[in-house]
This record gives sequence, C-alpha cells and structure tokens, in this order.
Amino acid sequence: MKTPRRPARDDIRRWLAVPAGMALAGVAAGAVWAWLAPASHSAVIVTKAGKRIHEYLGNEADHYFDSAVMMIGLLVGLAVVSAALVWQWRQRRGPAMVIGLTAGGVALAAAATGVGAGLVRLRYGHTDIGAVVADHKLHYITEAPAVFLGHNPLQVLTVLLVPAAAGALTYGMMAAASADDDLGVTPSVPETVA
Repeated sequence: MKTPRRPARDDIRRWLAVPAGMALAGVAAGAVWAWLAPASHSAVIVTKAGKRIHEYLGNEADHYFDSAVMMIGLLVGLAVVSAALVWQWRQRRGPAMVIGLTAGGVALAAAATGVGAGLVRLRYGHTDIGAVVADHKLHYITEAPAVFLGHNPLQVLTVLLVPAAAGALTYGMMAAASADDDLGVTPSVPETVA
C-alpha cells in the first residue's frame, strides 16, 4: 500500500504565498479606501448652559454607512479576484488552497482596515466633541470615515470574515463547476483512436 505523500517545504511556501499576497493587496486596498471614503461634516453648538449639541450637516451622517460599505465592497471584490487567481494555479488546487484563501481573506481584511483606519486618522485627526471649548458658540468639524459598521466585536468580526467567506465561496463554486474529479490538477490525456 502506498503511503500518502507529505507536503514538501515548497508546497507549504506556496500555500503561505496566498495569504501573504492577499495581505499586500489589503494594504493597497486600505490606501485606496482612505483616499476615496467620504468624511462626515458636522457642527457642534455650545449653548449658554455649556451643553454641547452635535448635529450633522444635511445627510452627512450617511457617510458613516457609506464608507463602511465601501470597505466591505473593496474587500469582497478583492477576495473574489483572489479566488479566481488562485484557481488558475492548477497544480495546487484543492483543500489546502481553500485554507490558504480563507486565511488570506482574513489577512486581507485586517490589513485593509488597519491601513485604512490609520491613514484616515492621520488625514483627519481625532475628533473629541467633549473638548470643544465654549469660547465660540458654533464649531464646524470634519470627522474621519468609519471603517466598520459599528464598534461591537461581532460587527468588527463580520467585516473581517466576509472576504474570507466570499473567497471560499467563489473557489467552491469553481470547484463545483469543474468537470474533472481531480479539479483538473492532472493534465488530461487525449484518447487515441484505433
């Protein structure tokens, strides 16, 4: 009986190349998102009693949702493209690539959200409404775009896992559509006509 072949170091390096490449793509996606995401403009009014009233100008509060959905859209798009690129690596198709693609989706999301949040923090700074002084009655504030839909750990985890799920689903759909039992890993031998 034949013993199963253990993966060589080259195989492991190739499997780890997928999450590393996707993390690099996440850095680029975070920079693009920081450049495109809309900031929110608001006003803080200080009353005579010293109370601060914070109001968004027009529909600027919608930008918190818009910017978070832009991040999710970028991440899902990159995960689907990554799955299509990984599928082209014919000799490495299989469960190990799905694991690499899933880990890469999480790395992609973590890198993109980290870089995006850091860049918008550098660009817009930190807004502390409680620190608005009462010298002036009206203060205009520009707030940085939101990376996540909320600060709840479940909401953050969802944004980090959605690209992994999208990439794995795309890869699974391509595997299901494959006509070959071995996903086309071995080259097909043309039949000879006698």
